[in-house]
Amino acid sequence: MSAFHHSIDVVWEKSSHSGSDGGQCIEFSRTVTARGLVPVRDSKDPGGPSLLFSACAWSSFISGVKSGEFMTS
Repeated sequence: MSAFHHSIDVVWEKSSHSGSDGGQCIEFSRTVTARGLVPVRDSKDPGGPSLLFSACAWSSFISGVKSGEFMTS
């Protein structure tokens, strides 16, 4: 994982599980996934920092979320 400073136009997508209440939500971009990278940012702070994950790490994270690995309640 590293900070992502983009000089290309990035199209952000909100998580499909995000509500409209502006709570805990992230956005990701498929713009550079062909290079094996997935940028992620906090949707409440679109001008703030973005994190850059390898596509493999992002895929593992999404699989863990879907399987309930990160449930806190």
